[in-house]
Amino acid sequence: MSRSKYLQVVFVLMLGSLFMLSGCGGGGGSATDPGATSTGTISGTAVKGPVNSGTMVAYAVTNGTRGVELASAMTDSQGNFSMNIDNYTGPVMLLMSGGTYTDEATGSVMTMGMGDVMTALIPMMSSGATITGIHVTPLTSMAQARAGRMASGMTTTNCETANTAMGHYFMVDDILHTTPMNPLVAGSGAGATQDRINYGIAIAAMTQYAQTLGMPKSSGMVTAMMNDAADGTMNGMMGSTPITMGGGMNMNGGGTMMQPTAGTSGLANAMTTFMGSTMNRSGLMAADMQALISRLTTTNGTI
Repeated sequence: MSRSKYLQVVFVLMLGSLFMLSGCGGGGGSATDPGATSTGTISGTAVKGPVNSGTMVAYAVTNGTRGVELASAMTDSQGNFSMNIDNYTGPVMLLMSGGTYTDEATGSVMTMGMGDVMTALIPMMSSGATITGIHVTPLTSMAQARAGRMASGMTTTNCETANTAMGHYFMVDDILHTTPMNPLVAGSGAGATQDRINYGIAIAAMTQYAQTLGMPKSSGMVTAMMNDAADGTMNGMMGSTPITMGGGMNMNGGGTMMQPTAGTSGLANAMTTFMGSTMNRSGLMAADMQALISRLTTTNGTI
């Protein structure tokens, strides 16, 4: 073989090697690339009554505090949402604002109040994971507020601890995944587990308490309960500061200051009232809630 022919062959082989390296190498997003990133998803339901057209935002949690926005989605008429989270790994904070819901105590369709939100904490998400059945409710909101005030903030451990403690307080085994019973649906109590019943009636009791106080939007009661839960004791205060409740309450509700017993016997009394009202279409009676009513009546408010 002549020298020129030999050099041509070598050149062709070198080009072929370069093309092979460019096809297998570096960081593209092909499905067969073992280094390609995967997309995680989070789906679930916002419940204060199901929240229609609410804006659900997922945030990363960085050093125990709310970090960058990961994704957002709108809830449908049943409160359902779904969003892609890319390849994030770590705790996730969900925050929902806006939207409308049917108030359990009155049956009225209400808009979430300005500044009122509902939140939830997913203690840990792995890259590319699919997480379903998450519920964002007044109880998960209270747990998020509590975790945020704990030492080191919303760490995975604190998220788990706060979610478990709030579930224990309201006698619900898993506040993040249990579906609350909707007491506005006729016969909804039939066949429902006690966890689901306790969950749904606890939410209804908050709206009943708000109605008793004359609050125009019961979402303001969720905000007040979040503030009360933040320091770990339901006593109408956040630390040493009394909680001011918005919503233009009448004087029969004790002015604008949250009562020390709001999250204890106040909720128990509201629960009893709701169970005896015409808005309770679950088929259940106060006797079916006696264990939770007794707990709220006798507790010292420690979460």
